[in-house]
Amino acid sequence: MENLKVLAFDADDTLWHNEIFFREIEEKFCQLLGEFLPPHTVARELLKQEIANLDYYGYGIKSFMLSMIETAIQVTGRRVPVEAIETILSYGKEMMMKPVEVMDGVEEVLSAVRGSYRLVVATKGDLIDQERKLKKSGLAHYFHHIEIMSDKKESDFKKLIQRLDIRPEEFVMIGNSLKSDILPVLMLGGHGIHIPYHVTWEHEMIEANDDHPHFMKAKHIREITDLLKG
Repeated sequence: MENLKVLAFDADDTLWHNEIFFREIEEKFCQLLGEFLPPHTVARELLKQEIANLDYYGYGIKSFMLSMIETAIQVTGRRVPVEAIETILSYGKEMMMKPVEVMDGVEEVLSAVRGSYRLVVATKGDLIDQERKLKKSGLAHYFHHIEIMSDKKESDFKKLIQRLDIRPEEFVMIGNSLKSDILPVLMLGGHGIHIPYHVTWEHEMIEANDDHPHFMKAKHIREITDLLKG
């Protein structure tokens, strides 16, 4: 760990709360279509639609909103009322207007480590929405570089590491998703610090490989300062 040069932080559910808002809207959506199918069935169909749409729309609120509309059309047999579509659109706008709630301890940690490492935001999602959240968070001034990706695969992290002009072993990714934040970086030879969030999108769930020599886990972001010291 003494060779580290760059600390990269995921944004959603690592620096600020995010997934809880998706789950709140999903619950409203399932209730909206309750007269057609039971809520748990609507939720299952929505998840299938979200995953099917990733290659078309990517991640984020706009993709979620389009997936809700397509799911509504399907589960109602194309009988979804126009008023329901308007309600779904209002859900998306409601999410975009949510305040950005920075997690406890984040600024404390960023202040403590920025003198020793280059700090990077490495997040995926809709460009406009992620830029909006970063601005509202008040955290942008801590970071040397902002990378908003359409996805987080090995190839995406490889490009980022090359742009930063460092070796993979000089890079550590800090985030809540094993699948998107940690595993791709470990596969490249970098380091990963997993900070679980209490709500995780089902598509992001995988088992942890606790035996990997470059893998670490923290219960709270404050713990990473001690982890970095070894």
